[in-house]
Amino acid sequence: MARKNWSREETILALYLYCKTPFGKIHKGNESIINMANLIGRSPSALGMKMCNLAAVDPTLEQKGMNHGSKLDLQIFDEFYNNWDELANQAYEIIKDLDPSNNEVASVESDIPEGADKISFVKQRIGQNFFRNAVLASYDYQCCITEIASPNLLRASHIKPWTKSSPTEKTNPANGLCLNPFHDHLFDKGYISLNDDYKVLVSSEIRKIEMDSETKSWLYHYEGKQIILPKSKVFVPNKLFLEFHRDTIFRI
Repeated sequence: MARKNWSREETILALYLYCKTPFGKIHKGNESIINMANLIGRSPSALGMKMCNLAAVDPTLEQKGMNHGSKLDLQIFDEFYNNWDELANQAYEIIKDLDPSNNEVASVESDIPEGADKISFVKQRIGQNFFRNAVLASYDYQCCITEIASPNLLRASHIKPWTKSSPTEKTNPANGLCLNPFHDHLFDKGYISLNDDYKVLVSSEIRKIEMDSETKSWLYHYEGKQIILPKSKVFVPNKLFLEFHRDTIFRI
């Protein structure tokens, strides 16, 4: 029996899942891959292979997947490259069409505040969910500074703040860092930043804050050290966002 060709919709969902899955966890036993495969009527092995093929057309990935990417794979990757909010929105609509009771749909459309514009609220939540999942996955669920690896202690932090970002920038994982809550707060308030070599900068104002010597030693231990970077350079912190943070947020 001839194999069924992958449709545009299926390939979009494969790319969507690829963006939210650490590269080392793309395999048939991954629960997320199993659930998505069931949704589209494919085997987990087939979906895992499709995700690896998408890795093969990822122009920034040093560790290539199986080099069997199709013309459609390349078209889909090129279409949504740096247009991740549209990928998230289209994937959501495909999932909702296939299964309106899907857990992902339910989580997005639950608890909508009374009086809120449902369409705008849902779109914003779709983008927020994609951003968080993609950022955490790209850093393999590790704080990029301290290597803390507990998902409950990690946050997807915006480099260029949410309030100052365009809709596309808000959902762009290259505008994100995976940080523990302490360093997330320091980054948000401008007490730490990154230079263009992805090395940690510590504000001189930290020295004016009273703290015990152990905390100060721990904080300055990371100064000048390069953060952990994502395997795929698609989601490596964009230097324009880093420049914005240093120029407008960082307390020199």
